[in-house]
Order: sequence, then C-alpha cells, then structure tokens
Amino acid sequence: MGSSRRPGGGHQRGVSLIGLLFWAIIIGFFGYVAVRVLPTLNEYFTIQSAVNKIAAENLTTVGEIRRQFDKQKDIEYSIASISGKDLDITKENDRIVIRFAYPKEIELIAPVYLLIKYEGRSR
Repeated sequence: MGSSRRPGGGHQRGVSLIGLLFWAIIIGFFGYVAVRVLPTLNEYFTIQSAVNKIAAENLTTVGEIRRQFDKQKDIEYSIASISGKDLDITKENDRIVIRFAYPKEIELIAPVYLLIKYEGRSR
C-alpha cells in the first residue's frame, strides 16, 4: 500500500543535461558551417546567372565576352572569386558555351578548412 512507484514502469523519460548539450553542440556546428557556406553558394549562383545572361547576348568574340563578364562583376558585388580571364569560352554547335571552375576555401576553426570546388557552364 505505501508504494512510491509510479504506474507504467517507474522509469523517467527525457533527455539528460549531457545529452541536451551534445545535441546542442552538433546542431550548433552544422548551423555554423551553413552560415559560412551560404555566401559562397550565393556567389556561385550569381556567377551562373551572369554567365547565362552573357551567353544569351550572342557576343561574337572571346574578348567581348570577358569584358562583359568583368562589367557584370563590377555590378554584382558578390562576385569575387573569378574574373573574365578565368572563363573557358568555346563554341559547340554554333552556340557559345562559357565554363567556369574555382575552388573556395572556408576557414571553420583554425587550422581546419572546408574546401568546396565549384564549376558550372552556360545553358
């Protein structure tokens, strides 16, 4: 009669303080990585957009294409990793194709870096 046991097994359920701290550190680390990576993704998509826009303009010479990209780079403040001279410009089936590739190093915690290799081409 004087039992202090709870009905249903008597075991407490929940997360311990150490478990909570562990998950907070894991989620915090991935959030930190996401915050560091998102600006580089924005730069990649901006470069991709600029390359597609330039390829659609039907410019005829490689120099014109490079100059147009450099003008676009001056307008778009987020493009810092490449310039017009880094573009690979070819012609495939009477269409101009502009390719680009560049690595991006992101310092997470010194001396740990994350290396992302971006590459793309015009449509």
